[in-house]
Amino acid sequence: MEQETEPETEPEAEPEAEPRTEGSESADGTVPEPRPRRRGRTTALICTAAVLGLVAGVCAGYLVQADREPTELPSLARPLAAPAKGEVPQRLPAAQDRRVRTDGDLRELLLEKPRDAEALEWSEGEDGWMDLATYAETYQRPGEQFDALLDDEFRRAAVGGWYVDGSYAVSIRLIQFRQEEVLMAGDKVAGAKYWAAAQEDTDSWPVPGTGDGRAYVHGLPTSEPGEPPVYTAEAHARRGDVAMEIWVNGDKRISKKTILDLAERQMERL
Repeated sequence: MEQETEPETEPEAEPEAEPRTEGSESADGTVPEPRPRRRGRTTALICTAAVLGLVAGVCAGYLVQADREPTELPSLARPLAAPAKGEVPQRLPAAQDRRVRTDGDLRELLLEKPRDAEALEWSEGEDGWMDLATYAETYQRPGEQFDALLDDEFRRAAVGGWYVDGSYAVSIRLIQFRQEEVLMAGDKVAGAKYWAAAQEDTDSWPVPGTGDGRAYVHGLPTSEPGEPPVYTAEAHARRGDVAMEIWVNGDKRISKKTILDLAERQMERL
């Protein structure tokens, strides 16, 4: 009698393991390390594309430039074009250029002695020039003024004058400054006008043709011991780097017309 065999049965399939996520625990209670990601591939693709684009751009530019005709360069010996008329101002003649006039012989710009006048018996300078020391002597404190004039860039001074018999004496000074650092001519005139206006019984008027020139007539005379009283008038103005001083002294009060006429004519020569 044949022995019956049991039918073969297929082994039961093991249940599929649940997918593990980062941070999930394994069966033994340990946390598996996350799988490292593969890097560098994307970066390499970007770099390769950039290089290929650069190479393609250079090749395209070279091909375009190669098809163009060469451009002729201008000649190095080409003369400059002449400026159109009216664009460049014409240079002033020497007679109208103030800088040329004042850089020459400053004595030639002094007013000439009138025909009915006489030369002064005393001379403020030598041959029409007044040096720094001599000009400083015209102030009450020559030593201090000498140092101040050095700081003020004193350059030179031209002097002239005359005497009208029985009337008045005129003294004219043209003081020039270098003005490399300070516009001293203007400060010189401003200081002189301040002291002139500070005197008592003084009348003043602007000098025509000047921006800040002014003439003064002092009503009160000055006198020295043993000397007759002297009436004084003065005028101060400037033109560029030259300061003008005019002094008129007489036995009688100086008229407004006299001092203004002298100042106006002297400034016209500058």
